[in-house]
Amino acid sequence: MRKHLLSCFLTLFLTGLSFAQQIDSLPRVDLAKIALVNQSDSYVTLPFDIGNLEPLIFEANISPSFIIRKRKDSRLMGVLTAQIIIRMFNEESLPVRTPSYMPQITAYYLLNDKKAASKHTIFGKVAHHSNGQSGDFYDENGEINLISGNFATNFMEFGYLFNKHSSKFNAEKFFKTSFEIHPQSWMFEEIRGMYSGFRWHNTFSSFKIPIGNSDAKKRAQISLKLETMIMLDDINGWDTFESDRFSGRLTFYYHPKFLEEIGFFVQYYHGMDYYNIYFMHQIDVLRIGIMTDILRF
Repeated sequence: MRKHLLSCFLTLFLTGLSFAQQIDSLPRVDLAKIALVNQSDSYVTLPFDIGNLEPLIFEANISPSFIIRKRKDSRLMGVLTAQIIIRMFNEESLPVRTPSYMPQITAYYLLNDKKAASKHTIFGKVAHHSNGQSGDFYDENGEINLISGNFATNFMEFGYLFNKHSSKFNAEKFFKTSFEIHPQSWMFEEIRGMYSGFRWHNTFSSFKIPIGNSDAKKRAQISLKLETMIMLDDINGWDTFESDRFSGRLTFYYHPKFLEEIGFFVQYYHGMDYYNIYFMHQIDVLRIGIMTDILRF
């Protein structure tokens, strides 16, 4: 009887120890990592895109994030981002036209236990989007002045983030849903009724974590991100289910072991051109490039 009890005790102890080791081996996803996943990635594309986008030398997204918090384990945190998107056109003198200036501040609040394997987070953002130009919105032919026309809007975004670990694939998964609101009084007058002021975003991301305990293996070698956006307001006389209301982006990222801070990505985008005053263009483009890798698990 005593041997039987001892055997049961050892079995329970080893099972508990194994479970504890399994929990300890899970990636530590704190609020800062959740915020970085939600922020825009910094990247530079190569001049080999396929689609109907104007011929480019490159497109670059410069998006540094500055974290504001009282302590590392705070439930409430702010992120200040000075995002700029630049396109260098493949034309004479290689002009960089009307960059997108998108400074923004975002507040994140963790709803559940900081030590929980799965986390629920809400966020709110206030942002500005302009092209730094002061010319007339229309040119002398009555078309949108893409060279020097003024474009500006301010907006808010409110959303929910959920993340959990997949033991089957040893991957960290993130889901975001949010609403983006551009009040009419916050928009440049000429774009009202043409530029959507109410949008619904959904994003799914998955980061494959390599097996191993060394710090060098704590960054995801492979990640996948699927983003969708639907315009919900009354714009351009579009029907409720007009296909132009939908935008989607699929990005596959690979970080080779021989590179430290960057990796390669392949991306397909369909929908409204997000480059400020070019918003009336509908684009389909497949491209490759390099992307920064600042997320470590």
